[in-house]
This record gives sequence, structure tokens and C-alpha cells, in this order.
Amino acid sequence: MTLAGWIQIALFCAIVLALVKPLGLYMTRVFTGAPTPLSPVLRPIERGLYRLAGLDEAHEQHWLAYAGAMLVFHAAGFVLLYGILRLQGFLPLNPADQGAVAPDLAFNTAASFVTNTNWQNYGGESTLSYLSQMLGLTHQNFLSAATGIALAVALIRGFARASARTVGSFWVDLTRCTLYVLLPLCIVYTLFLVWQGVPQTLGPYAEATTLEGAKQTIALGPVASQVAIKMLGTNGGGFFNANAAHPFENPTAWSNLIQMVSIFALGAALTNVFGRMVGDERQGWAILAAMGVLFLAGTIITYGAEGAGNPLLNALGLQGGNLEGKELRFGIPGSALFAVVTTAASCGAVNAMHDAFTAIGGLIPLVNMQLGEIIVGGVGAGLYGMLVFVVVAIFVAGLMVGRTPEYLGKKIEAREVKMAMLAILCLPLMMLGLTALATVLPAGLAGPANAGPHGFTEILYAFTSAAANNGSTFAGLTGNTPFYNLTLGAGMLVGRFFVIIPALAIAGSLAAKKTVPASAGTFPTDGGLFVGLLVGVILIVGGLTFFPSLALGPIVEHLAAGAGQTFAAAGN
Repeated sequence: MTLAGWIQIALFCAIVLALVKPLGLYMTRVFTGAPTPLSPVLRPIERGLYRLAGLDEAHEQHWLAYAGAMLVFHAAGFVLLYGILRLQGFLPLNPADQGAVAPDLAFNTAASFVTNTNWQNYGGESTLSYLSQMLGLTHQNFLSAATGIALAVALIRGFARASARTVGSFWVDLTRCTLYVLLPLCIVYTLFLVWQGVPQTLGPYAEATTLEGAKQTIALGPVASQVAIKMLGTNGGGFFNANAAHPFENPTAWSNLIQMVSIFALGAALTNVFGRMVGDERQGWAILAAMGVLFLAGTIITYGAEGAGNPLLNALGLQGGNLEGKELRFGIPGSALFAVVTTAASCGAVNAMHDAFTAIGGLIPLVNMQLGEIIVGGVGAGLYGMLVFVVVAIFVAGLMVGRTPEYLGKKIEAREVKMAMLAILCLPLMMLGLTALATVLPAGLAGPANAGPHGFTEILYAFTSAAANNGSTFAGLTGNTPFYNLTLGAGMLVGRFFVIIPALAIAGSLAAKKTVPASAGTFPTDGGLFVGLLVGVILIVGGLTFFPSLALGPIVEHLAAGAGQTFAAAGN
């Protein structure tokens, strides 16, 4: 650990905090229909899109209609992406002459990008054409990110409105988010990346001759535009197999810093949108403070572990921190911070190999995901995930003082708590259930490259990443098999939509309620006491995911031994 490393971390935090209010104000104006600086240019386009679709922008939807529109839209997107991948060999913009993607891999990839997970069981430069990367993946990166933000705004309306039957229009929210937020920012972001050295071309792969006289093919393509949205939209899927460790995706220290900032920017700003729309910005800052406490704790632990290095190597006098699996141009601080940022959000992009981190350094990314990725989280998904925990925290506070819990003037009753717990508990079901299945079936046991505890962690990390819609990997796991393509795909779909639907149900229930005036007994939710309670509830309830995964080891070892395999899973 060095002073320069801590300065890098402090600079990152300062930039993110500085962006919260301006981005929050801008997005609030977008989603409330107020004029923005871009309205003179974009408003005519927006109206034209509504006319083309036959949509009345003033017509709002009940939460069931909102959810139905979202599901139909994503089902259509899934079919479109699956078709593009299967027909890739017959489609244009394929200079490397890539063939059709296998059915199970196409299913996994379509589920991955539709759910904002971007898990990749393939190498982009060796598997996909330019058309698949742009029309298939980049297209879904925009729409899945916009969907997450739209759903967060719908839940905010549930808290902000009273005696209302609607939570907004999915189509209007999706259009405005894409048109006013994601596209303008990504245009500027893409130009910055091109300036830093990221390729943006439709030309063929380059051919080079090495110093030894051998021929080398250098993969190129429309990289910058995909990297911009994969970071800003917390998607994470790389154009290249090495993701953000590849010099054509992340060439400089400046690009590394801006990519980390962009992962957090919109998610952090949405807390300010929440505060503005409910009429009290302090509420948004309280939620951001809870996120910040968890993030800083994870960052300090991870950087400390990676900076301290491997104790076995230190005993031999080989000190200087753990540089295995890291790019020297980023060093330990830039790699450790990136690992925490990408797993605190649901991004999943990586600039270092998490598989090569120390035991504690690799543990924090796993914990971040198993908590439900509510530490800023994915764009939109982090906020609505955090608000689900807020409902539980308020319920616990009500139990402690013996009165009906209230939040922002809304009574939190049985329906809201049941929906919140349904959203929370579906994640450990998929993470642990699919992990247990993989560790007792021959098809699952064939995946890990390592035996023992590390091999078990590779499996656990994979299903945790899939269900949490993160997409990062511990590496070492051969995931491009029918078993892992299908089970990971199922985990992504459940982890996305089985959280979204209960969250929308909470939005609809709260929007229909009357606002109750605050009284002397109302629990204040804009101060340090509430922040502490919320962090505590997250750690306790999130422990339902984390600690069972550690206790699973002896059970797995016993069952796997019966199948002729041994996994000493304890100690991970």
C-alpha cells in the first residue's frame, strides 16, 4: 500500500461525489418531463418516436401493465439477439468470417445481455462479427441499462405519489433514458476513448509481421462505442476476451480512472433523483451514505490485502504486493479499486484477473455480489435493490419500537415486506442452489480448472455473478459447455426479473397509499442512525446469502465424495 494508491482512491471518490448533484438534477428533469438543455434538439425526435409507435406519452400504466410491457420488450430483445447470433454467418459486417454461434452459447449470450449481466462464455474477437457486436450486444447494452433506470424511477414514483394507480409509462421512461441520458453521454465518452487510443473502425483485422518473421492477426473493430455503454450502463461485456485489461479497451491510466467513474456515475446520481422526486434530498444522501460505507469498507480491505501480498512469498523476502494477474500500467491500486467498483455495481468488467487475487482480496468481490449488488449497483438496479432493503430496515425499526413502520409518509405493511423478502431471497436460491447442483453433477465438476477450495470458489463465483447480473468471472472455469451455458443463463434470468417484478409490486402498492403526516414517533430516515440501521440490515439479511455459501463446503464435500470427486470447500 502506498500514499499514491490512497490518493487514487480518494480522487475517484471525489469525482463521483462531484457528479451526483448535477447528474441527479439533469435526470430528474428528464423523467419529470421538464425542459433540459438538450430538449430543443431531442424533443422533436422524442415526439416523432411516439407518433411512429402510436404512443400517447401522457398515458401512464398500472404497475402490472408496466411490468408486462417490460417483459414483452425483453422477450422480443432476447429473440432478436438469439437470431442474430445464430444467423451470424449469413449476415454482413463480418470481415473475419465468423460462423454461427452454437445454440446453447447463443441462449446464454442472449440471456446475459438482455439481463444486463454480460457474462461471456466466448472471446469476442474470435467468436462475433462486427454486426453481432453492434446490433446485437451494444444495442442490448443501451436497452437493458435504460430498463434498469426506468424501473428505479417507477419505484421512486411509488414513494413520491399518493392515492395513485399508475407508476409511469415504461415506453416513455425507456425512450427518455436512452435519448436524453445514455446516448448523449456515450457519444462524448466514445470520443474520449478514441482520443485515449481505443479503436473505432469497421475495417478488417490488421495483419502484422513480428520481429521473428511470423504473421500476427490484430483484432480491431468498433470498440470505443461498445466500451462507452458497457461502462456507463454497467453492462461489462468486453469487445475483447481480456475485457478492460486489453490495451485496446483500456489503454491508459486516465481511461482506467474514467471507466471506473462512469461505472458509478449514474447509479450514485440516481440517489439524488430519489431525494429530489420525494421532496427531500437528504433522503437520497442517506441512501448514498449507506452505499458509501459498504463501498469504502470493501475497498480498504481489498487494497490492503492486495498491497500486503502473499504471506508465503513475503516470508521468502519477495515483497511488494500481489501483482499476479494485474496490468502493470494500472498497478495494485488501480486493479484493486476496479475490482471493488465493478462488483459493487453490476458491471462485471475487469482490468485484472480476480482468480489471481489473494484470498481476502478475492473474497470482497464475491461478497459485494452476494449482498445483491446494492452498493451503488447497476444503473437503476442498485437503487431499487437498495430501496428493497430500505423497506426491510424500516420494518425492523417498527418492530423495535412497537409501531407500524413508515417511510416518507407511507405505511410499510405486510404486502411490501413480503415482496421485499421475495426479491431478496430469490438470489441465494439461485446462487447456492445452482452451485450445489454443479458440484454433484459430472457436467458441473468438469468445469473448474482447479481442485479443492479454489475450484469450488470458481463455481460459486460463477453462479453468484450470474444471479447478481454482474458478469465478472473468477476465471479457471470452463463455462462454454451445455450445462453451464443453460444453468448460468437461467440464473441470470431469475436474478433479473424475479427481483424486478416484486420491486414494481412494491411501487404499485405504495403509490396507491395515502401519505401519513410525520409525528413525534416517526423514525427519522435522513440521519446517521438510519444509515447505521440500513447498513446493519444489509449485512444481516445479506448474510443469508454469504454465510450459507461458506457452510455449504462440508455438505458439498460429502456429496461430491460419493460421486468420486472431492472438494475441500471450507476456508474460502
